[in-house]
Order: sequence, then C-alpha cells, then structure tokens
Amino acid sequence: MDQIEHKYIEVKGLKLHVAEIGDASSPAVVFLHGFPEIWYTWRHQMIAVSNAGFRSIAPDYRGYGLSDPSSEPEKTTFVDFIEDTQVILNTLGISKVFAIGKDFGAMVAYGFALFHPKMVSGVITLGLPFMPPGPPAHHKRLPEGYYTKRWQEPGRAEADFGRFDAKTVVRNIYILFSKSEIPIASENQEIMDLVEPSTPLPSWITEEEFATYGSLYEKSGFQTALQVPYRSFNEKPNVPDPNILSDPKVDAPALLIMGEKDYVFKFPDMEEYLRSGRVKKYVPNLEIIYVPEGSHFVQEQFPDKVNRQILTFLTRNG
Repeated sequence: MDQIEHKYIEVKGLKLHVAEIGDASSPAVVFLHGFPEIWYTWRHQMIAVSNAGFRSIAPDYRGYGLSDPSSEPEKTTFVDFIEDTQVILNTLGISKVFAIGKDFGAMVAYGFALFHPKMVSGVITLGLPFMPPGPPAHHKRLPEGYYTKRWQEPGRAEADFGRFDAKTVVRNIYILFSKSEIPIASENQEIMDLVEPSTPLPSWITEEEFATYGSLYEKSGFQTALQVPYRSFNEKPNVPDPNILSDPKVDAPALLIMGEKDYVFKFPDMEEYLRSGRVKKYVPNLEIIYVPEGSHFVQEQFPDKVNRQILTFLTRNG
C-alpha cells in the first residue's frame, strides 16, 4: 500500500482526492468505485495493474472519502461524477484511458464512454452491466422495503443511519451487499436492522482493512452517497448529445466480471439480460466472465482471479 501515492486535484473549486501508482508515461487505467466503497476498494487491482506496466488512478468522487463535497450535495448528479473524471484525467495529462467501474461506478464508466468515446480504450465493469440511461426498470418491480427505495425516501436513511456511527453503517451495508439475496426490509423494519450486531465481516476482508472504509466515511458522511447514486436514479441526465439517451451504444471493447453469487443477479430480468446477450444491443463488443461463488465484492474476494481477467483484457486491447 505504501507505494500508492495520494494527491488532490482541483475540479470546479473542489479538491478531489486521487490515489495513483505507475509511471506517468504508461497506458492509463481509471478505477471508479461504487458504494459503500472509496478508492481503497481497488487496492489489489491498482498494484497488479501498475506492476504489469500500466498507470493506475483511483479517485474518490466528490463528497466521498477524502474528496470535498459540492456546496449543495443534494444537487450532485451522475453527470458531475462523469465530468469530474474528465477534468482529473485532463489535469494528469491523460488523453486515452481504460475505465473500470464497480457497482454504480459501472454507470460512471459507461457514462464516460458515452460522453467521451475518443478518450476510452476499453471499459471493464464489475457487479453491474451497462444499463440504459434513465430510471432502472427493475426498481418498480421490487417491494417497498427494497433498500434503494428506502434510501430514496428523504430523511429515512438519515434517520436509520443516524442511530449508528459511520463505521457501523458501512459495515452493515458491506455485509448485506456481500450476500446473494437482495436486501429487502419488512414493513416495520429498517435496512440497518437486517444485520445482527454480532455478524462477522466476510472472510476476505480483515478488520484492519475495513477500518479504512469506516474512517473515510467518518470524514465524508453519507449525504452525497445517498444522492448519487440512489436519489439520482430517476433524474433525466443533462447530456451533451441527445442520442446518448435515445440510442445509447458503446463500441469500445468491454468486459463484465460478475460473481455468480452477486445479489444483483436477483434483480428482475437481470440474469436473462446478461445470459441472453440482450446487453450486447448496447455494448456489441462485450465479453462476460462469471466467477463461481463470487459476491458483489468479487474484486476483494478473489483478487487474483479478477486481476488476471483485467490484465488479459488490458493487454489484448492496449
């Protein structure tokens, strides 16, 4: 970990934290985290990729981890994250990049590829495939207690999370998301109550490693994280080209790494969308790799397997 460097890049008046390792002249890879994660979720991949001759860059989004929040966090959008990524890369002198996204970071990675196709050498996502812009169709088919619906409700997550310190909130969400079932609460239950206090962390992450997640969310809190992704899903994005919404297509080489025990597989129609190849309507050059026993955190659970697949893709398309 010591060889990873940390810096701050000013983006639209905000100081955004960026972790980096690798030679500045090497082909660049930008790692885009999900929730409840920050740059640290990519620690295994950043080192492996840099050792293979690439430049690894992992920002914390605005309002996450060590990065400044917007002056009005409740107005933050997915487009902010996409455009912040472009400014970071431009500041670092990077004109071409592989974009790797995990969880909702997949939406940022693919959004970046749609907005700035000439800058993208390829896209890799983990835990979530390309999803057409707009409100996710599966949300309507899940019950009221579905965690995203709960967190979209103004004030409800704040009250639920507010009963605990930040580390406990992140721990509970990490435990929930590592399971193979969609987190759904009953009518008189909150999402945090789905985890018994005595439940251990998954075996692939240590208490010491997890303390990093907890400490970084103690700094940032959850205001931006609740806004993006959860409260932004239903917003119509402000896009540079209307075709991005009407006929989205990413022609760059692409790879999806999906754990077969990932709870995302349980979203209505998700498995059919992937296994039937319907996703290739939007990403024609997509390869899908399924990891047996892999969870939503497959990059931490099986880092060596995931690193091999990432390096094979980067080498083939570099």
